[in-house]
Amino acid sequence: MIKSRLFLLPLAACAVLTSCFKDEEPNAECDIQKAFVHMDKPEDVFAQKSDTLVDVRSNVSDVVFYIKPGVDVSKMAPQFELTPGATIYPESGTEFDFSDEKKVQYTVTSEDKSWKRTYNVSFEISELPTKYDFENVELYYETDPKDKVLKPKYYIWYDLSPNGKKIYDWASGNAGFKLSNYDGKPEIYPTVPMNDGNGPEGGKYGKYVKLTTSDTGAWGVIVNRRLAAGNLFIGVFDPLPALTNTLLCTRFGLPFSKKPLRLTGYYKYKPGEKLQDKNGKPIEGKIDRGTIYAVMYRNHDANGNAIVLNGNDVKTNPNIVALADIGEISETPEWKTFSINFVYSADLDKALLESNGYSISVVCSSSVEGDKFEGAVGSTLCVDELELVFE
Repeated sequence: MIKSRLFLLPLAACAVLTSCFKDEEPNAECDIQKAFVHMDKPEDVFAQKSDTLVDVRSNVSDVVFYIKPGVDVSKMAPQFELTPGATIYPESGTEFDFSDEKKVQYTVTSEDKSWKRTYNVSFEISELPTKYDFENVELYYETDPKDKVLKPKYYIWYDLSPNGKKIYDWASGNAGFKLSNYDGKPEIYPTVPMNDGNGPEGGKYGKYVKLTTSDTGAWGVIVNRRLAAGNLFIGVFDPLPALTNTLLCTRFGLPFSKKPLRLTGYYKYKPGEKLQDKNGKPIEGKIDRGTIYAVMYRNHDANGNAIVLNGNDVKTNPNIVALADIGEISETPEWKTFSINFVYSADLDKALLESNGYSISVVCSSSVEGDKFEGAVGSTLCVDELELVFE
């Protein structure tokens, strides 16, 4: 079962996780770790009380509070938890008008004053798209700790809301692979865009995504994580838990207020030549497989605590209500269309659905056992034109 556990290098994490960390010097971090708002009646603005708190990933600079439609956010005063010693301007708790999805820019300065980082904070209506053509892709940049120059690292995907705003709904393990390939070009990462005219129907749909199981090199041998499966999923990839539990880095799902019926799209797959286990030893008599699936689940427990699926429980969490699973994908040299139905294990609560009480994720991986660091280097899964068909 794919749990999308991706290669990470805990020993290197402290040196490269954030774009504002500088080697040798202590207290040089300048990150927002958490953003939150205090209100007398949060239910008037937010679908869930837990939406008043945002855990900010180290590799993002947009902090978004998701709100209900038609609410007044003209006098909101977000507060921030920063890395030790850092300061922020404007000050935490300053009131601003966030109506019409306005963005307010904040600058965080490290304690040693050597580093600065800019964040954009906004309050937006949660509306997850249902069609994914992967035409919208951009490079993620980081400041090199040696020469302090912004450099491209890897690709990230986003979709557009009806009013044209970017929605960063897709994540990948590229941020983890970066730890073994810090100076490598974006094109050699496990998850990359393609626009070579070889997409579905002869390139009719433009760009597609190529996921490739990749060798993690010398670092992978040292920490016995020798490969990284190419993957892409709706949700968040957070590299910080690499120091304690790599499976927690993949946080699957975003709020979804529709009842999905099936997942459709295109794929093709070519397995790598040699399937290997975690220790790099050949697994005789087996061939690598890819996978595609979608999962829907309740995103709060009975006590109102927020729930996010991760690599430990993406298919087993008791809050899961529906699963659409293509199973293991064998060699498919030509593009193939697919349509897989959601199988429901529980009825949906209409009121809960309308208040964003459910989340959904679509997951694609080039090696079905990538969570065990098992796969074949070179296994390649290509996907395009995915769609969640809903009731």
